Parts: sequence; structure tokens; C-alpha cells
Amino acid sequence: MVVLINIAFLYNVKKVAPSLENPEADIYAEFDSPETIAGIRKAIEANNHKVICVEADEYAYHKLKELKDNKKVDLVFNIAEGLRGESRESHIPAMLEMLGIPYTGSGPLTLAVTLDKARTKEILNHYNIPNAKFKVFNSEKEQLGDLKFPLIIKPLAEGSSKGIKDDCVVYDEKKLKKKVSEIIKKYKQPALVEEFLDGREFTVGIIGNGKEAKVLPIIELNFDFLPKNAAKIDSYEAKWIWDDGTSKIDPLICPAKLDKNTKKAIEDVALKAFNVLGCKDWARLDIRFDKDNQPNIIEVNSLPGIIPDPKENSRLPRAAYAAGMSYEELLGKVIDVAGKRHSINIK
Repeated sequence: MVVLINIAFLYNVKKVAPSLENPEADIYAEFDSPETIAGIRKAIEANNHKVICVEADEYAYHKLKELKDNKKVDLVFNIAEGLRGESRESHIPAMLEMLGIPYTGSGPLTLAVTLDKARTKEILNHYNIPNAKFKVFNSEKEQLGDLKFPLIIKPLAEGSSKGIKDDCVVYDEKKLKKKVSEIIKKYKQPALVEEFLDGREFTVGIIGNGKEAKVLPIIELNFDFLPKNAAKIDSYEAKWIWDDGTSKIDPLICPAKLDKNTKKAIEDVALKAFNVLGCKDWARLDIRFDKDNQPNIIEVNSLPGIIPDPKENSRLPRAAYAAGMSYEELLGKVIDVAGKRHSINIK
């Protein structure tokens, strides 16, 4: 095999499996299992690249510097979520920029901003990109203001549905205060409170940069498999517990059944958000319809999940499969567009 380039693969390992019984399990929701890490490495190697695995722990900088000093790395394939802090997803890219090592995906500023849901929404509002009305609560004692029930409460800066439990949609002030208090106490951060959009929900994968960014087939979330009284949201339970690979109902509809105008409206709002937030190479954006069936951005995943096992229904790989791509081709495409952006010659 002719090796094209040397790729350092950066990741964080999930140490606890998803569970409702273990209240600490969702702390690791954003990290990847050893099986996923092995599958990603294998897929990168299938594109004829040499892979050096580097766990993104407290020693990551020294390991990366050694690779750079010994000229053993041409590009980093980054899926590291970061260990702690409100800007944790930006830590590895910041190190890489300090060391002068090119990498896949968005830069430190975009990763820090998109992890903070309120900052993301402020930028979307500046560019007139639709999203739900919101308020940040630093205490359950704060006043609701002009927000109208029902409301959905989330941790301000988490991903992978971490902290978004089935009881996060509330219909009165008593439950609002209770949930806000729970989130602030458990996750040691403010709570984001949004007006709940009770429409269809979609997720949109994008690969590329600038005007060359392309939308993958749109996925609609199918909530029919949820328990009878469950909230119709992509909650922690829906994503990690109830969809355990054994459900008889497919939780994803891909490609989504959409008319031409609706499909274009979703694609346009996703691409605009992708570009104004400075996303690079790839991302996945979650969209929900309001009462007028207008697409609203509800989440920007600038570091999207890519679990290789099809039974896990990982959203971006599922969209790639619908586009006729294999898992190996998906990762190869991301590496190619990142290489082009960094002027790396990948033959």
C-alpha cells in the first residue's frame, strides 16, 4: 500500500456506557467508545493513510509536539470533545494552531461559540437566521419575561443531548424552576430556556467549505418509537437509551419526505448558518419547524458524531449512506476537503 499522508487521530474515550440508572453516565455522552475509535481508525486507514492514535488527554500537547518535531504528522483528524470547561471543544484546535499542525474541522473560535447555545443564537439573530426565542437563566429565581409556554430547558454548553432529558419540555412555571435548578446544580452552568417549537424535526449534514459546501440528504427524526407519553424531542433517552439498536421502528427517515420548496428552505437556512458561524469541512445542524412550518436552527454540531456501527443510527453517517457513500468514503471526503483547505497534496 502506498501511504498518502500521516494522520494523527485525536479523540476522547467514553468510560461509562449510557444508562438511566447511573446518574453520572451522561457526563461521557459526548465521548466515543473504544469500538467507535477503532472503527474510525480502520476507515481512515482504508483511504491509504497512516494513522497515529492520540488520546486527547492532559498530555496531548506534548504528544503532538513530539509528532511535529519528528515530522510524523501531516494532518490531524480531530473528533476530540475536550475534557472540561466552557470552551473545551476548542482546546485541541488551539494547541494545533500553536504548533502549526493542520487539522480537520472548525477552528477554536467556531467550536467555542457553537458549544455555547446562547452565543450561537445571538449570531444567528444578527444574521436573521430563524431560531426559537430564548433566555439564559443563572438561577431558578429569575423572571421568565416574555417567553411563552411550552418551554424546553437545556444546559447552556453541552452536546450529544447531554442534559436534555425527557422531562425538559415544561408547561408551567413550577416545573420550569425545578428543571432550571436541576440543570444548574448538576452541570455547573447556566440553563438555556427556549420557546418549544412543536413541529417536525430534521438534521442536516454538510461537507465542504464556503460556496463549495454541500448538503447531504436531509434526515427527519421519527418519534413514533418513543414511549406513549414521552416528549417528541431527540432527548438523551431517545438517542442513547430507547434507540438501543433493537427498536423495530427506524428513528430516522432518510432522505426526508419533502417537497422541493421545503427541501430548499431547510438547505438554505442550514448552509447560511454553517457559513456565518465559520464552520469548516463538516458539521451537522438540527432544525425544527415552528407553527408556520418555517425551519428554525435548534443546534449547530460543528464537531459531529460519526459512530461507524449502522445500528447506532449516527446521523451524519446515515446521511452519507443515503448519498451513496460508504463510511470509509465519508471520512475520506472530510480528509480531502480539509487537505484542500490546508493546501496539502493528497493524491
